[in-house]
Amino acid sequence: MLTPVTMELLSLVFSLPQLVAKDEGYFAEEGLDVTFVPKEYASVTYLDNHELLSAFGSTKSHFESGEATLYRACEWGQIRRSHDSGIGGRVVSKRSAVGSQAILVRPDAPEVHPSDLANKEVAVNFHHGSHYVALQMLEGFLPRGEIKVVHLGGPQQRYEALRDGRIPAAALMEPWITLAEKQGYKNLSEAFYVGSEVASPDLDPETYAAVGRAVNRAVVKLNEDPRPYLHHLIAEVPPELGELEPEDFPLGRLRFVQQEPYPQEEFQRTYDWMVGWGLIEADSGYEKVVHNLVNA
Repeated sequence: MLTPVTMELLSLVFSLPQLVAKDEGYFAEEGLDVTFVPKEYASVTYLDNHELLSAFGSTKSHFESGEATLYRACEWGQIRRSHDSGIGGRVVSKRSAVGSQAILVRPDAPEVHPSDLANKEVAVNFHHGSHYVALQMLEGFLPRGEIKVVHLGGPQQRYEALRDGRIPAAALMEPWITLAEKQGYKNLSEAFYVGSEVASPDLDPETYAAVGRAVNRAVVKLNEDPRPYLHHLIAEVPPELGELEPEDFPLGRLRFVQQEPYPQEEFQRTYDWMVGWGLIEADSGYEKVVHNLVNA
């Protein structure tokens, strides 16, 4: 009998190794019956204060409700979620997908480099990768007081707000970066970042080890050639917004690595930065939010 494992998914580029492991039968070969539960983004809600939104977002969290065992997202957000989790969720490893986000403006926009965004609103999704990476990119060019990130929900919502001129800039991940660039939008800044996996306390180490073996096989497959699997990302874009082909994607933007433990020194750098921005209280620590289930 297969062991059931339910994973909550955000944007699929962050879970492409897991999707490939399912497609190729690697999970089944490890004795796992993996189910994916998509997280729904709330309708567009403009917020300019991150304290008004939970780290789990404004819609139902399948992870916090106990309906999902695993949840993967950006490094920063996972620290905050583990800190806030009411069910005892903890970071159990780094994730295999190395994310990329870019700050884009419309083709006709006057902005041509990050400093041009001083005191201009940049659409993000609070307590998700777009939020944190936008802050890190912009603070290399601007004083913190001139950085204006605002919450506009998921990537499609941010893209549409940018397209419609309701926002001057937006932080986007794939496939939205490729879609926007194909349509002539300008990429002002881009950065890569790690993520992690948060697991519920009832996930046993043996099951997570089996998940990891399957995902690591998928990483090898993706690094050989990700194009056969890009249909997963392309399907996120409604046809009325534009058409994408696998050949449109710069393959260097798609980076996947073997699963690794989340080390304390990486946590501490990230946690201290979050405290400095007021993104988390200075009352937590590595032992409280991290419980590695992957060996170095």
